[in-house]
Amino acid sequence: MGALPRESIVDVLEQRLREQILAGRHPAGSYLPPERELADEFGVNRTTLKHAFGRLAHAGLLETRHGVGTRVRDFLRLGGADLLPMLVRHSPDWIGEIFEVRRSIGALIAERAAARATTAQVVELQRLMAAVGEADDGEGVQLADAEVHRALARATGNRVYVLLTNTLFNAYLPVRAALVGPFTDARAAHDRLAPVVEAVAARDEEAARTAAGAYLSATERIMLEGLAGSRTRGDGAS
Repeated sequence: MGALPRESIVDVLEQRLREQILAGRHPAGSYLPPERELADEFGVNRTTLKHAFGRLAHAGLLETRHGVGTRVRDFLRLGGADLLPMLVRHSPDWIGEIFEVRRSIGALIAERAAARATTAQVVELQRLMAAVGEADDGEGVQLADAEVHRALARATGNRVYVLLTNTLFNAYLPVRAALVGPFTDARAAHDRLAPVVEAVAARDEEAARTAAGAYLSATERIMLEGLAGSRTRGDGAS
């Protein structure tokens, strides 16, 4: 294997090691080859290698034991949701599982928001909802739509729902461009989401949950179709 390019060498090395780990070349629980051997393989010095190891350890993929070596962590057993963006970047197959959680959590958030939203939060939701219909392009609509969901999570009064919402959005950022399908028509996107906000404003918990379920299922179908089309065309999704 040839030496790595000098620019962003730690970034490139981190990426290559990450791909090897996620592809199963270095299985969970196994130890990586000795540092000197890896450094020779990639054409880098051991300081650069240690920097890449440090990043991967911070990401939850490696752990270094002094005097023993560097071992691949079982991230499915020990890792957290912060790994999802990296996993999606490696394999978009994770998106289907993320969307399953999105459906369940999103419907529950809408229900809780209907029960707990303050008057000020309802006003904020209505303002953000209007921004969805006024956005200029698909990306703008997509981002405006995300802000409505963040506001719904805040309206529950439960900060864990807020963090979960952020986590789910961050998880599919690597393929966001391929998921713009539901947002290319601002008015249609507005009308699709509006029943959720209307039910929250009416304090109708059952209607909010039902509307959110319908919205999440409809947008999921469109986004998965877009992702499949992107794969067929070989488009970049990041």
